[in-house]
Amino acid sequence: MKKKVLITGGAGFIGSHVADELLTSGYGVRVIDTLLPQVHGATGKQPDYLNSDVEFWNGDVRDPCVLRRALHGVDAVFHFAANVGVGQSMYKIVDYCSANDIGTAVLLECLIERPVERLVVASSMSIYGEGLYRDASGQTYEKVERTLEQLKQADWEARSAEGEALVPLPTPEWKSPSLKSVYALGKYTQERMCLMVGEAYNIPTVALRFFNVYGPRQALSNPYTGVLAIFASRLLNGNAPIIYEDGQQKRDFVSVYDIAKACGLALETPEAAGRAFNIGSGKAFTVLEIASLEAKILHRNIFPLISRKYRMGDIRNCFADIGLARKVLGFEPTIELEQGLADLAEWLDGQAATDRVAEAGQELAVRGLTM
Repeated sequence: MKKKVLITGGAGFIGSHVADELLTSGYGVRVIDTLLPQVHGATGKQPDYLNSDVEFWNGDVRDPCVLRRALHGVDAVFHFAANVGVGQSMYKIVDYCSANDIGTAVLLECLIERPVERLVVASSMSIYGEGLYRDASGQTYEKVERTLEQLKQADWEARSAEGEALVPLPTPEWKSPSLKSVYALGKYTQERMCLMVGEAYNIPTVALRFFNVYGPRQALSNPYTGVLAIFASRLLNGNAPIIYEDGQQKRDFVSVYDIAKACGLALETPEAAGRAFNIGSGKAFTVLEIASLEAKILHRNIFPLISRKYRMGDIRNCFADIGLARKVLGFEPTIELEQGLADLAEWLDGQAATDRVAEAGQELAVRGLTM
C-alpha cells in the first residue's frame, strides 16, 4: 500500500513541485492550503498547475479541527505553510507571527496526538543573517553586523572591527543565527520547534534551509516573493528591476526542481532525522548579475535601476555550503543557472504579471524601513 504525504501550503510554488516529485515516486499526496490572495490572486480557485492526482483541501493550518482531519491516514508531513517576505514581515508582524509561528504550533500539537513517520519543515537561509566571512589573515567571522551609520554613508561592505573589508565564504549549517527580520525570526522558530518537538515525541524531523529558490509557478504578482520573480514582473511590464544597495550583494539561487529532489531525499534518508540542512546551488552570484542575465534571457533590453538605498532586514552576502546535504542526503544540484532561467523564461511566455513592486517599496518607505 503506497504511503500518503500531507503538504501544508502545498498549492504554492515549492509545495506544488514537491507534490509532483512525490507522485512520481509513488506516494499519495494530500495538500492543505488557504490560497492566500497575495499569492494566488482573488479568485480563491485551486491553481491550474496543481497536479490532478493531488487531493486538495482548502483550509488553514491554524484550525486544529481541519488539520486533524487532514492528517487522517497520513504517513509523513511537509510543512511549507507560511507567509513569505522579509520586508513585509517588518510591518505585518501579527500576520507573520500568526501564520508562521502559531500555524506551526497547531500542527505540532496535532502531530503529538497523531505522530507520523517523518516531518520535513521548510526553514530559510534568512536565519543566518550575514553569511560567513574571513579577513586577509584567514580568520573567520561568524557574527558580522553592518551599522546604520555606515549604511547611511553608502558603505555597503561587511567589515571587521578594524574597518577591513571582509571576504564572504560559503555559509555552513554550524554558523550561528543572526535574525535580521521578523520573517527570519519566524523561520528559525518554526525550525527549532519542529526539531525540538520531533525529538521529544519520537517524530523523525528534518529542517531544510532553502536559499533563493526560483522557477516556474512563482507568484509573479506578489511583490514579496523571490527576487527572480520580482525582477520578472518588472521586466514583463517593461520596467527596470529595482536593486537595493549597489547590486554587488551575493546570493545563492537554486532551481525549484533541485529543491523538490532534496525534499524527496529528506523524506527517505533515515540519517537525516533530527538535523538541519542547507539546500542551495552551492554557487554565488551578485544580484546585479542575476538581473542582467534575466533581462537577456527574456529578451528585454532594460537595464536594472540601482537605487543605492538600504532596506531594513537585508544582508550583504549569504550563499550556501551544501557539503552536509551532499554527504548525508546525497543531494547534488543538477540545474545550472542559465538552464534554470531558460526554463523560467519558457514558463513566463504568456504569463500575466501585475507589477506591484513600486507599491511595496512605498509601503516600506513610509514606515522608515528604507533609507
